[in-house]
Amino acid sequence: PIGIRGCYDESKRFGEAMTMAYYRTHDLDTHILRIFNTYGSRMRPGDGRVIPAFFMQALQDAPITVFGDGSQTRSFQYINDLIRGILLLMESDEHLPVNIGNSTESTVLELAGAVIELTGSSSKIVNRPLPPDDPKIRRPDITKAREILGWEPRVGLQEGLRLTVDWFKSQVADGNGV
Repeated sequence: PIGIRGCYDESKRFGEAMTMAYYRTHDLDTHILRIFNTYGSRMRPGDGRVIPAFFMQALQDAPITVFGDGSQTRSFQYINDLIRGILLLMESDEHLPVNIGNSTESTVLELAGAVIELTGSSSKIVNRPLPPDDPKIRRPDITKAREILGWEPRVGLQEGLRLTVDWFKSQVADGNGV
């Protein structure tokens, strides 16, 4: 609870604990959804997440900032998959936490390369020190979502990036997040 990410971690635990308390005490129809890295159109260009950062840097031919050596993995889900998962969970009788995310991993370096290729950017990758709280692997276990909801992601990373790039192009053209 007192680590670098303590406030983030504890707030999630508190939210889930309170939701279960209301379910048990007041017999409310509650659901707990654990959302993993989601992306798509309408993201804020400067929100600090890796996909908006890479798109904005690439579309301006600026250096792509990769923390560490880029070998850390991430799993990204397209927004449409998340929305479908939310709706399925809300219609279910499940009250315990369910992970909604994409379990297919790619390295941060692979993501940077995919964004550069998709945008036709001349950006070069620059490495910066890895933050001390940066996880090496982020991959959700979506077994419960598959078994209980019949849910799994449908949109792969390459397709999702293609569906998202025009949004970031419009943000650069409009001077947003630049």
